[in-house]
Amino acid sequence: MTGIVLAIDQGTSSTKALVVAADGTVLAEAEILVPVYTPNPGTVEADPAALLASVLDAGRQAVAEAAVAVDVVALANQGESVLAWDPATGRPESACVVWQDRRAAEVCARGQANAARLTELTGLPLDPYFSAPKMRWLRDRLGSGGVITTTDTWLLHQLTGEFVTDAATASRSMLLDLSSATWSDEAWELFGLDEPRPRLVRNDEIVGTTRAFGREVPVGGVIVDQQAALWAQRCREWGEAKCTYGTGAFLLTNTGDRPVRSGAGLTPSVAWDLTGQRRWCLDGQVCTVGQALSWLRDVGLLDGPGDLDAVGETVDDTAGVVFVPSLAGLAAPHWQPSATGGFFGLNLAATRAHLVRAVCLGIAAQVVDLVDASTADLGGAPPLLRVDGGLTRSRLLVQMQADLLQAPVEVAAAPHATALGVADLGLRAATGHSLPDPRPGTIIEPSRSAEWAEQQLSRWRSALALSRHWSEL
Repeated sequence: MTGIVLAIDQGTSSTKALVVAADGTVLAEAEILVPVYTPNPGTVEADPAALLASVLDAGRQAVAEAAVAVDVVALANQGESVLAWDPATGRPESACVVWQDRRAAEVCARGQANAARLTELTGLPLDPYFSAPKMRWLRDRLGSGGVITTTDTWLLHQLTGEFVTDAATASRSMLLDLSSATWSDEAWELFGLDEPRPRLVRNDEIVGTTRAFGREVPVGGVIVDQQAALWAQRCREWGEAKCTYGTGAFLLTNTGDRPVRSGAGLTPSVAWDLTGQRRWCLDGQVCTVGQALSWLRDVGLLDGPGDLDAVGETVDDTAGVVFVPSLAGLAAPHWQPSATGGFFGLNLAATRAHLVRAVCLGIAAQVVDLVDASTADLGGAPPLLRVDGGLTRSRLLVQMQADLLQAPVEVAAAPHATALGVADLGLRAATGHSLPDPRPGTIIEPSRSAEWAEQQLSRWRSALALSRHWSEL
């Protein structure tokens, strides 16, 4: 058997590893949880040692279960998360500052004079969500020495000894010139960063070799996680969109062979950079989705995310309760890092089941917010929304999404679209071939009226406005 890919999806709260054959068969899979620490409001960190251990352990478990030698290793990364490390030894010199961390708001506040120019250069608003403000925040605390990079560069250095990142990941940093997909000297200077810059590689390029999972094999097909899912969902044409529901929810819409500078609050990014083909997308984010359900568990309203349907489907409505899921601030299209979440309309009739159902509705409503922004930018809505991620196993969430959108939703047949996308890119890097097209997903049609959807969205938008105002008090 040839063309065996070990595809690793290193995400915020877990690392998934799939061993995938060239015919698309998933031979084995493994998942290792990654602890995320939020000791204070706005602080979201992870232990770099835990990130690396999760990559090695998940990959080795999957390879052992598959009982085959792999031919290439591919890696998807979590995007805007950063850390400091020693390039001579590879040792971390800071915690991993996760993409949800808002402490770099102070960097953004003092850099407002450069905000418009940075957006012109990179397409991104000046916000602590992105990598460069976090890098500046870390550099202010660590002084000189070492390097500060996104997590993919450090993990790939651990695996291969190389110092690289890809253009899709770099386009989420505020340091890449959006038009040329090359590093912007001016953006680096405006942030006052003189870090060594990783070499930019294509998403179908072999970047080095590793012995971490057995015999020495090439490493290739590296990309940021959401673009990997866009690729896996076959959103290859202008206007096609997908949403991945994981720790957060991420809506990406293909904008073809040129970047579209959003007037509605979305962010343009490189979708993929392949040999002979570069594509762009518009990106929108809901910062807390799976993490909102974990929060429900932590406060005792759910035993775990797997109980979402068992609890939420015991009632038919939310008893008038509305939930705004901005527990780690608002990203696109509002860009209010200080925003907080909350329940509105609480009353004596509201039970645990109503609150759980309200959380589902709030998540789905915020995704509608992103679809509406994409529609405003592109002049039309996607013909259907393709969805993936572990939370798409929830009948309740997916049906609410279709009902609020008043449009069909296609649920991917396999929930691990990110890992399958990076597997396909890894196979392309190693062999020049692609995995077969995935099985068709399940189409979920709206089951509620347009009037119901408009009423729910109107109430949710009122609650969102109240929540945004609260954070400004």
